[in-house]
Amino acid sequence: MSSYQLDHLQYLETEAIHVMREVAAEFERPALLFSGGKDSICLLRLAEKAFRPADLPMPFLNVETGHEFPELLEFRDRRAKELGVKLIVRTVDEAIAKGHAHPAPGEISRNKLQIPVLLGAIEEFQFDCAIGGARRDEEKARAKERFFSFRDAFGQWDPKNQRPEIWNLYNAKVNPGENMRVFPLSNWTEMDVWEYIKKEKLEVPNIYFSHERDCYRKGGQWLPVPPPHTDATKPDPFEGARPKPTEPIKRMVCRVRTIADMISTGMIDSKAYTVDDIIGEVAAARVTERGTRADDKASEAAMDDRKKAGYF
Repeated sequence: MSSYQLDHLQYLETEAIHVMREVAAEFERPALLFSGGKDSICLLRLAEKAFRPADLPMPFLNVETGHEFPELLEFRDRRAKELGVKLIVRTVDEAIAKGHAHPAPGEISRNKLQIPVLLGAIEEFQFDCAIGGARRDEEKARAKERFFSFRDAFGQWDPKNQRPEIWNLYNAKVNPGENMRVFPLSNWTEMDVWEYIKKEKLEVPNIYFSHERDCYRKGGQWLPVPPPHTDATKPDPFEGARPKPTEPIKRMVCRVRTIADMISTGMIDSKAYTVDDIIGEVAAARVTERGTRADDKASEAAMDDRKKAGYF
């Protein structure tokens, strides 16, 4: 009698689909965080496998900083339309205008300002669960997350107050105002993500592949030059984030390894034009994936602090 054994990717896929179906069974108003990045692209395929041919039982939610790559926004909007899923977008600019978010003097990055925007969207739509593509291999704070990561009534995370997950059993009970963040890709690695993209023939934004782009050197990284400011009637959204005269611009062949916004995403010198090229590059890498994120490099405790305050 022959037995069927799952290979590594099949096991990860089965585990993630089980988590997605648990969300649909346990929660009344879940949402799926979709940015258009490679991890959330994998989540979309897993959701299709978990629920098709029925409609996906959750809308997509995205928080914009106002500093996004145009290529990423186009991809996000198009994929949501192709899948026939409602896309909810909330922006930092709107939150600042309404007084819900308050930029610190002199601070250019808006990553911390995403916290009140996300918490506001969860409250606005009464979401009791938000699914995200975070993985434990990315950095130390995310390694502490469970599959079902509990958030209190203030949207805050306490790594010492999480629930055991023995035998893949998940305690999804939340009181009104509380919510759960769920991470189906917890056990995946960067390599697993790209192997899955290859296996499933998934489309990803073209900025993941090598292309020519103007960059400038800042903080030991190559950062993309923001698009020119053409509307004189509005403030420059990239004010303070443009290269200084002492930071010369270089036209280079590069790509993104992990996408934040244009303020935080470090470009890597690369000639990876296919998924196979990227897989080979990841296998040889000696720098962590999020080592190319300027917002994480600011402090070892940066992500830990943001997550405790309610960041995804």
